[in-house]
Amino acid sequence: MQLGIYSFADRHPDPVTGEQLSVAEALANALERIRLADELGLGFYGLGEHHLPDYATSNPATVLAAAAPLTERITLSSAVTVLSTEDPVRVYQQFTTLDQLSRGRAELLAGRGSFTESFPLFGASLEDYDELYEEKLALLVRLNEENPITWSGKFRPPLENAEVYPRPYGDRLRISVGTGGNPESSVRAGLLGLPVVYAIIGGKPERFAPLVDLYRRAGEAGGHAPGDLEVTMSAIGLVARRSQDAKDAFHPYWLETMKYGARARGWAVPSRAEYDAWTENANSIFAGSPQEVAERLISVGRLVGADRYALQMDWAGVPHKLVMEAIELIGTEILPLVRAELG
Repeated sequence: MQLGIYSFADRHPDPVTGEQLSVAEALANALERIRLADELGLGFYGLGEHHLPDYATSNPATVLAAAAPLTERITLSSAVTVLSTEDPVRVYQQFTTLDQLSRGRAELLAGRGSFTESFPLFGASLEDYDELYEEKLALLVRLNEENPITWSGKFRPPLENAEVYPRPYGDRLRISVGTGGNPESSVRAGLLGLPVVYAIIGGKPERFAPLVDLYRRAGEAGGHAPGDLEVTMSAIGLVARRSQDAKDAFHPYWLETMKYGARARGWAVPSRAEYDAWTENANSIFAGSPQEVAERLISVGRLVGADRYALQMDWAGVPHKLVMEAIELIGTEILPLVRAELG
């Protein structure tokens, strides 16, 4: 099982110090983290897309292109690209360019996104939320398989024997589908034979096991080989040498995100006691020591048959020093333990 990192390049004001990174500082930190993850042998690094003032990456492909010459082996991915408000032709060109720059290490993780700020920004209607994504994903898949391409749809001008360049470095660009737990998304990814990524930001990851099973059954029904149906799980948290240090350090940043969710979506702000229960033995939030987090990664990975596991640690601006130390521990201590158990 591969291990990797997901990040939003978050630059919220630090809830502990009140300081806020500039966009330039946040991007420089992102590149430093990607380079370290590559040096330590992690499998992939993904950057999310946001169009809000407290995030530094509105265009992940540009930042990942800057990381390409700094790295040698690591897969460079979006996490996610909000495909519903993108032109599939243009986003495909961005990531095939990244694929050429990195010599085959690009991944386009296509999703709907957990935020909707890109819809009014790019003139898309939330009333077309499902239809936009379905049509654009279908076109993206065809662009990866056909050149030239003839296509027509509802949300962009038709293509008539159109040639789209550059092509990927290899036969195909790696395209994955991101989902927060919608069963229809698991079925869609399985029928298309695309890798699936489960974005887990709360609750026990075991609850996603039925969705993984649904994905694999849909893939089989679609005529795809089991080896083509790759599953990536994800978790939020932080790794530190001492378990309690990780839990205490992550809490104020996690809490800030929960407060934002409470304001925006009407969540109840969780108590410290609830947080402590969720972090105990990395139950739902993977905050703890290397041994603790490794054991949790192994148990969930084995349960769902995960091919990859991603950790997201820089919520609400967790300090760069803590994130770098966590990446170091993932590469030097957690990765060997996971490989010993799961390969």
